[in-house]
Amino acid sequence: MMRPIWSLAKRELIRFFRQPHRVIGSLAQPLLFWLFLGSGFSASFRAPGLSGISYLEYFFPGILLMLVLFSGIFSTITLIEDRTLGLLQGILVAPVPRIAIVLGKVGGSMAVSLAQVLLLLVAVPFLGLSLDWSSGLLLLLGLLVAALGFTTLGFLIAWNMESTAGFHAIMSVFLMPLWMLSGALFPMDQTPTWLQWLMQLNPVTHVLRLIRLPFYQKASVLLEQTEYRTALLVALAWAVGCLGLALWQVSRVERGLPVHQG
Repeated sequence: MMRPIWSLAKRELIRFFRQPHRVIGSLAQPLLFWLFLGSGFSASFRAPGLSGISYLEYFFPGILLMLVLFSGIFSTITLIEDRTLGLLQGILVAPVPRIAIVLGKVGGSMAVSLAQVLLLLVAVPFLGLSLDWSSGLLLLLGLLVAALGFTTLGFLIAWNMESTAGFHAIMSVFLMPLWMLSGALFPMDQTPTWLQWLMQLNPVTHVLRLIRLPFYQKASVLLEQTEYRTALLVALAWAVGCLGLALWQVSRVERGLPVHQG
């Protein structure tokens, strides 16, 4: 099964780097958000319990998360294009396990996401942040969970969509609010109580904690904290749950249910 998984993942990587507009689009928008919003709000921003932190620094983990979100969206939207061109139907009738379709697509998309995030991590020393090897591993774990969750969620949505326009509409009313209500834009402590409850129920809030906390605390300390372990449990449940739903959704085709035609 590894051969079809590798072939599909490799195809995603080749397709991405052969389309410069996708590379520029997925990198430029988060960077512009970070630079313009970060510069604009730095003078008035005061993070509770985090004195001396500029908005550029506070917003940086949220931008990493946003980059993973955008990369996952742009990668899985190609599923709709493959269906329109008839490539998806060709893959489905091929003698390969259905699980290979999901793992290959998701694996390639995750690799694309992480490659872009690693480029953005070059800015870490300029923000006065530092990571030792153990905290770096926890940060990588958080990014992997985020990439898995967003990519499989995008796969779930794209599998049932007939057009890219419909996919973008879902992104605007569903995927972007998940990111906005994660604490990426503003601290949870400064919001009304009802919004705090909504943010706590958002699994992406817990994913963001996995990305933000390693910048400020050592791995040995984080692993003993209930807050971090709870965030890890919720984030893993969300990501693995999305993957399980994606595998179930594709397996329905194997039982004879129709595939959407473009």
